[in-house]
Amino acid sequence: MSEQAVAAIRSGKAVVLPTDTVYGLVTDAYREGPARLLYRLKSRPEAMPCALLAAELDAILEVVPELRGRAAVTARALLPGAYTLVLPNPARRFRWLCGSTPEAIGLRVPDLPAVSRAILDRVAVVASTSANLHGGQEARRLDDVPDEIRREAGAVVDGGELPGVPSTVVDLTAREPRILREGAVPAAEVLERLRAVPV
Repeated sequence: MSEQAVAAIRSGKAVVLPTDTVYGLVTDAYREGPARLLYRLKSRPEAMPCALLAAELDAILEVVPELRGRAAVTARALLPGAYTLVLPNPARRFRWLCGSTPEAIGLRVPDLPAVSRAILDRVAVVASTSANLHGGQEARRLDDVPDEIRREAGAVVDGGELPGVPSTVVDLTAREPRILREGAVPAAEVLERLRAVPV
């Protein structure tokens, strides 16, 4: 299955992939066309951002080098884990994933199941969103992924039952962090960990 998933991502198809929280929908991040496919499959408004997802933060730093320095130090305090971090994107890279805010970019470095890590180790960085219809219930099990998404996916990777609570979204684009969505990690825990980051 991992070979099929790698081939699908490289060819611009979407893949259903288990993460540390819920089932995700991923594809090639480097081209606009595959990213647009994610929006279409989810019925997601294009003004809303998707995230870059990788097995290692260093893979994201390779493609968004402006994050090196303070942003990377802060990100390393939380990652890998059940977070989506929103960080500055001064070069407006991957603008097709940034929705209506091209000056910011989301990233995910989950604590991945082995099957997903093996795939991402080969494709490095993917565009990612959750494998549910916009506004619908998060997919805890593969059976929770809507049929219309599974039918059009180039590969569907079964990771069994997942925790089912989405990532906590943390905006780190300003001086003070903001919790945009409290999810798998409580807001108080996030802020406590960030307070421990050296200034």
